[in-house]
Amino acid sequence: MKPSPKAFFRGTVQHGLPLEIGDTVQLLEKCEVLFILSTQGIFPCSYIHLKNAHIKNKGQFETVIPTEDSVITEMTSTLRDWGAMWKRLYVKNDGDLFHRLWHVMNEILDLRRQVLVGHLTNDRMKDVKQHITARLDWGNEQLSLDLVPRREFSMVDPDEVSVTELFKLMEHRHRKKETPVPASTHHLFVHVKSLMSTNLGEELEVFFHIYDGKENRPLSERFFVRLNKNGVPKSPEKTERQCTLFVVSTELHYIDCVVVVLVAGRMGAGEKKNLCSIPYRRPFGCAVVSIADLLTADSKDDHLLKVYACTTESEWYQIHENIIRKVNSRYNLSGSNTGLAVSLQLLHGDIEQLRREYMVLFTRGVSITKKLGFSDIIMPGEMRNDLYMTLEKGEFEKGGKSVARNVEITVYVLDIEGQVMKNYVAAGSGEPGGDVYHSFVLYHNNSPRWAEQIKLPIPVDMFRGSHVRFEFRHCSTKDKGEKKLFGYSFVHLMQEDGRTLPDGTHELIIHKCEDNANLQDSSCYLKLPFSKANLPGNNQAVKGTKESFWITSFLCSTKLTQNGDMLDLLKWRAHPERINDSLLKLKEIDGSEIVKFLQDTLDTLFGILDESSQRYGLKVFDCLVHIINLLQDSKFQHFKPVMDTYIESHFAGALSYRDLIKVLKWYVDRIIDAEHQDHIQQVLKATEYIFKYIIQSRRLFALATGGQSEEEFRCCIHELFMSIRFFLSQENKITSPVTQTQAVFLRTFPAVYGELLKIFTVREVAGFVRETLGSLPATAHAECPLEAVKLHCIAKTVESQLYTNTESRCILLPVVLRLLQAHMQEQRDLVMCARILTSMLSLVRKYDSEPVVSEEVALIVDSLLVVLMRTILEITNRPQPVGTNMRLQFQDITGEFVACLLALLRQMSDKHYQQLLQAFTSKDDLRDFLLQIFTVFRILIRPEMFPKDWTVMRLVTNNVIITTVLYLSDALRKNFLNEKFDYKVWDSYFYLSVIFINQPCLQLESFSPSKRKRVLEKYGDMRVMMGCEIFSMWQNLGTVQSRSLSVSLRQADRQTGQSDVRRQRGRDVQRALQQHVSQREDAYSHAVL
Repeated sequence: MKPSPKAFFRGTVQHGLPLEIGDTVQLLEKCEVLFILSTQGIFPCSYIHLKNAHIKNKGQFETVIPTEDSVITEMTSTLRDWGAMWKRLYVKNDGDLFHRLWHVMNEILDLRRQVLVGHLTNDRMKDVKQHITARLDWGNEQLSLDLVPRREFSMVDPDEVSVTELFKLMEHRHRKKETPVPASTHHLFVHVKSLMSTNLGEELEVFFHIYDGKENRPLSERFFVRLNKNGVPKSPEKTERQCTLFVVSTELHYIDCVVVVLVAGRMGAGEKKNLCSIPYRRPFGCAVVSIADLLTADSKDDHLLKVYACTTESEWYQIHENIIRKVNSRYNLSGSNTGLAVSLQLLHGDIEQLRREYMVLFTRGVSITKKLGFSDIIMPGEMRNDLYMTLEKGEFEKGGKSVARNVEITVYVLDIEGQVMKNYVAAGSGEPGGDVYHSFVLYHNNSPRWAEQIKLPIPVDMFRGSHVRFEFRHCSTKDKGEKKLFGYSFVHLMQEDGRTLPDGTHELIIHKCEDNANLQDSSCYLKLPFSKANLPGNNQAVKGTKESFWITSFLCSTKLTQNGDMLDLLKWRAHPERINDSLLKLKEIDGSEIVKFLQDTLDTLFGILDESSQRYGLKVFDCLVHIINLLQDSKFQHFKPVMDTYIESHFAGALSYRDLIKVLKWYVDRIIDAEHQDHIQQVLKATEYIFKYIIQSRRLFALATGGQSEEEFRCCIHELFMSIRFFLSQENKITSPVTQTQAVFLRTFPAVYGELLKIFTVREVAGFVRETLGSLPATAHAECPLEAVKLHCIAKTVESQLYTNTESRCILLPVVLRLLQAHMQEQRDLVMCARILTSMLSLVRKYDSEPVVSEEVALIVDSLLVVLMRTILEITNRPQPVGTNMRLQFQDITGEFVACLLALLRQMSDKHYQQLLQAFTSKDDLRDFLLQIFTVFRILIRPEMFPKDWTVMRLVTNNVIITTVLYLSDALRKNFLNEKFDYKVWDSYFYLSVIFINQPCLQLESFSPSKRKRVLEKYGDMRVMMGCEIFSMWQNLGTVQSRSLSVSLRQADRQTGQSDVRRQRGRDVQRALQQHVSQREDAYSHAVL
């Protein structure tokens, strides 16, 4: 048990232990008198709260670890450290940090209570822990404390992970602290509050949309808010009708938010009030705000947007463009006191991230205003079927009137029965859809331009047979009756062959009609032509008419298509004569159309392959390659899991593997002689998924037939790999297309291992890999790009599932080490070499309990230890490159190699050190090795080797160094004493030892009590250990040798002016030795008692 005090205890009784709230003690015994004994004293039971704990490393250096959540433990110890430092901030009069730290500490305490209560959901607990660790890291950074390595919010014990993994965790946290990752998606939050104007009195409609000022096009659908006659939202209780989130592109500097305000009321200012009972929608004003102006805002900002009106109403359709371009002559303020009050905030992250970080926003209610079209990245499962129509413009005759008409458009959607579809006409998000839409009216204008966008969210199963009807009416300012119908237009939503209305602008025919009854039966007019583009050549009368109406349509659908070639392919059984053309045209179809019908398209291809493999096998294979490579595009890469699911659950081509292997081998066999390699390279890029289909097809066949033709299948695979090895073995010029093709295959080859393991044994697959990589030309030029790709292939191999198996590692390790050694010796591709070595040593640490791992460590030591140290010496002696990015990369690669060396040394046992030292055939080789490793160790303990707050990494480094030095001391004594005395080696040894002791990171007296306690529990005082070793080694020296070494050191002091430093080091060593002797005496006394 590990108790924590609930109240102060002064400890005034005999042997009493004083306790403060927050202290922890370990219990040894509980007496009947309700006192509890610890190693330091006694105290009452009622003063403490018991907590469960377990003891690690029982004995003199045991550590008591609470069994509570590690985040709770960290919060407790960190707050205790901060408390003392927070008081010192007050003394120093650092008021700003004092108050900020006070607020953060209170916030952490509140979050700690939430975690302790344990009533949080898993998602909420994850969010709270993320918030806690972010606050802890902030405070540690502000107070110049150590960087804490974490994995999933929990502190990492350096003894539980490899040094390479520890370095990666530290580096990741350091990079995250210095260079935050920019969000790839942004959202604009809009909250409409009110419109202030002196001349209100009518209801208002406000439309928002995101607009690209660079390309002059809208990027989103519209957000629609209704305001009452006082200028405030009509439904204040429904926040989703006042608030919205727009998806904003990553390029924010040319994006604007456009606000259009329409008034529902009289036609003009001079019109008598209530003369007509039917209100008209009329232009009121427009406002624009730049998204770039919101980039610097951290929270919601209230804005009062200036509202502008057109000088000429006919230019209303482009008023926002004139405001953006600041063409002042075409607009003016609609009133000196007119402004739209809104709250705007730019939020960073995808919608799921926002739901987690801004829960209140979604709980209170907010509408989502969609982007026009699909996102830059199309996600599988995204269901949309939105048809956007923009009422562009019209050309109308006067109709016998002396003045131009006031034209209003009424829009209906009708189904196959001619009935009006309910709730499928939407003016924008924020308001529910309606049955009808009325356009705004431009006063006395026979060539009106509206540019009004509406959305028709019609279900997929209701598209066929549906049409949209546009009715045109003249709105008189004099007549009290109904608006007068004078014509109509219509457009079909789907053609007879299943294609939908094509995207783009359509010029529609205006048919004359003055009686509403003539439109009751839609079958009467649907036989008429609707578009001037589709009129037959002999119908010149209609073509010549001046009246026309233009719309622009845009379909965003995950189920419907406008592509006839895609429909022909999917309906291949109905038109078998078109199969050849359909397969050829598949490559010309837009990728978004293919991924919409991905499963149907794949079923079609394999259906054709099963029925006509001899005739269409090669073309089907090419189409499959095209689709696979399409999914490599960043826009469609999220559809890879969709194809994986198809292969595992829906693919039924049990015979397809034969044709796929045959065609793939046919391509590989023609690589050497082919003049053009582009198409073959595309085939090899798709190797991973081709093998997935091959393996799954074979598994289906074996399941259906009880494993028939197994030997035939294995022979086919072996023959395929023989062809691959033959083309890889060809040595070509650096610029040869075949070399580029070899590189393409090597990039994709590691992805095949996992598929082969589903049928072949681990040893068989490892054999395939070893022979394939071994077939590559051995004498490649250093500047050959194939060398870098070969190393990248090795990296992927080491990181693959195949390499984690012990049997496969025994086969592959020699190949990996041979290639790695060659590159490191020539100092080429060091970044990739570090990556490979890091992965290898992480696996060694992970599986170090397996007997074979010891042999792997011996192989790595024999092949790479010396060259690894030489590499570190080389790169640390180079001048640091100029430029932040290059300097960071230089530091990363140095740190990675250092971590690899430390991980390898920590993994070595007595046996490995014995084998290493026995491998040196001459005393000179051993001498060079010792001088080299001592020099490397001196580099590792330089202050600039790691960032200042990487104390955890420095302590691990020192622990490895002192352990290694203890092993090497015997070699020094055995080979370089007495008549074999070598001054340079001994000098290097003692110099390393002294600077080791004087490192700032080992001066425990300068640490806080809690930090000092943690270091002593884990590592002890490493200065004492090194001091004892110095004392022991010095005693081994003869009088003459020690005197010679001392004289040399004094001469060096005089030459370098370091005598004071030396004397100080001597005093440090002496003090360390005295502490060590005292500790030994205490330990002896304790043992006797």
